[in-house]
Amino acid sequence: MKKTIGILAHVDAGKTTFSEQLLFHTKSIRTIGRVDHQNAHLDLHEIEQQRGITVFAEQATFTYRENDYTVIDTPGHVDFAAEMERSIMALDGAILLLNGTDGVQGHTETVYRLLRKYRIPTLFFVNKMDLISANAATVTEEIQQELMEYALPFHDWATGIEEFAGRDEQYLEDYLEESLSESEWQKRLSKAFMAQELSPILYGSALKDEGIDFALEVLDTLLQPQHKSGELQGMIYKIRHIEQNQRMAFIKIHQGSLKVRDDVRCGGNWFKITQIRKYHGKKFEELQRAEAGDTVAIIGLKEAKVGMGVGEFTPSYEIDLRPTMRTQIVYEGALHPKELLAYCRLLEAEDPALSVTWQEEIQKITLHIMGEIQLEVLQQIFEERFSEQIAFTEPTIIYKETIQQTVRGYGHFEPLKHYAEVHLQIEPNECGAGIEVMSKCHPNDLAIGLQNMIQQSLIEKKHRGILTGSEITDLRVTILTGRSHPKHTEGGDFREATLRALRQGLEQAENQLLEPYYSFSLKVHHELFGRIVTDVTNRHAQVDEPQFMGEQVYMTGRAPVATMRDYPIQFAASTNGRGSLQLRVDGYDVCHNAEEVIEQMAYQKDADPEYSSNSVFCAKGKGYSVHWTEAKEAMHCPMND
Repeated sequence: MKKTIGILAHVDAGKTTFSEQLLFHTKSIRTIGRVDHQNAHLDLHEIEQQRGITVFAEQATFTYRENDYTVIDTPGHVDFAAEMERSIMALDGAILLLNGTDGVQGHTETVYRLLRKYRIPTLFFVNKMDLISANAATVTEEIQQELMEYALPFHDWATGIEEFAGRDEQYLEDYLEESLSESEWQKRLSKAFMAQELSPILYGSALKDEGIDFALEVLDTLLQPQHKSGELQGMIYKIRHIEQNQRMAFIKIHQGSLKVRDDVRCGGNWFKITQIRKYHGKKFEELQRAEAGDTVAIIGLKEAKVGMGVGEFTPSYEIDLRPTMRTQIVYEGALHPKELLAYCRLLEAEDPALSVTWQEEIQKITLHIMGEIQLEVLQQIFEERFSEQIAFTEPTIIYKETIQQTVRGYGHFEPLKHYAEVHLQIEPNECGAGIEVMSKCHPNDLAIGLQNMIQQSLIEKKHRGILTGSEITDLRVTILTGRSHPKHTEGGDFREATLRALRQGLEQAENQLLEPYYSFSLKVHHELFGRIVTDVTNRHAQVDEPQFMGEQVYMTGRAPVATMRDYPIQFAASTNGRGSLQLRVDGYDVCHNAEEVIEQMAYQKDADPEYSSNSVFCAKGKGYSVHWTEAKEAMHCPMND
């Protein structure tokens, strides 16, 4: 059987060391590399070796009990969380590591939430149990309370089966009667594990080679993915570029098979497969055929993008972890800016979260980023791969906009020999819901095909708000009715009418500016608690009831990214490095200083680099009155004077 597993964790939990042990125990490698010795087999890049962190998700292979495994070692640092999430899409199962001294940390919760979203069966491994401060009972309790209620401690098969039987009356009766063999209990455990109804908790030390064999045994016994034959279905989860910037797509094959020279559909087009590679660290094996369950690299899909389906597969989910900041590239070299842009496009194909934007008017390139360390890595990548030195402007926050009440928008498009009319109802939606579209329009009023064009126009691209020009989100849009002309209507006419209807509705609404938030958890000595509470309150944090645990105080809350992104440095100084602070991105909420931001972005022409320097946005929804410039026509945003 073929199985793909991922090793995931908060940074410094021992992910790469654990991966090295798996490969060594299965005789896939002869010697164990170490992060601190800069010779780990899955830290392939000089950047990773120098920094001692995983930046790129890399894979290796091993065989255990006649099963063929692909193991993907993923980044643990929050700045590279998007790379980690893309890797999750390829997994059959996951091992989530926790530090036995730190327990469940902020990024651990994020990782586990994504594993639940993609329905990946997960095994917990509490690492670093050789340290004096490690506490198995405390970490187990945290996992059960904060992550998975039915996470069961597995010190051996006997304790695991006993814990499992104790959760169900019928199972408990079977256990007390001793009517089932150990293998029969393992089958029951496997069924529950694959349904994500339980997760084993194992304990050990990757560095000291403790608990690795048992972890392999439990994983192999419980993880039983079902790969199917039939028409090819696969998904692209990673893009890399090789010689002459040739694009290579890493795909997980869920169903069917493919061969070299096959014609394969990807992104609506057909391409011929010229090479299939199976990677093991830096090395690879060329294959003539790949089957369901394989995780392989394909050459020939020239327009491949991360998240695309291959064959008869259409992905139904979107990436959760998106950057909250953006920056511009500062470049003083000899290259023409368009040549620099071409390099950025290559990197964007590998990391779509960069969302590269080109500003023609001022010849500038904008990137979306997760954090400061990512910028340092990007600088190093440009120098190593393209022999160019770049810098970046100070990162700024990515804002979004929504509305606060239900409105109706009417859009009319009727130049010579064209006609379309669209009526929309626009309502506020739940935070984080994005834009949802439905129709109450009768087919007699507007053909289904034209209604589909309206829906596509609403969801296929980002729409800009009227407060700051930031992306509109969290709307529920209903198509009420529309009109077409039997002779003069073309498909594009409804796109124009739809954009006008949306804009007209926004202009009537009470608009609201949103900003990204962090959720945070911190632990400090009780003597410092008052000072820390004052610090986070001054940063507009919403704090929960603190918990006092001996001399330590534990507190959680939420705060704007804008006010908290530089706080870890101050926190470390305030606590002399003896406190604990975890931050994780926690969606968008109402902007804490909306008037200040709107004022700044309205009068600083280049405050939003994604728009031309002559774009000015109407902010009437909050009492601001800023006129439109010629940019309104280019943006298809008609005024209703």
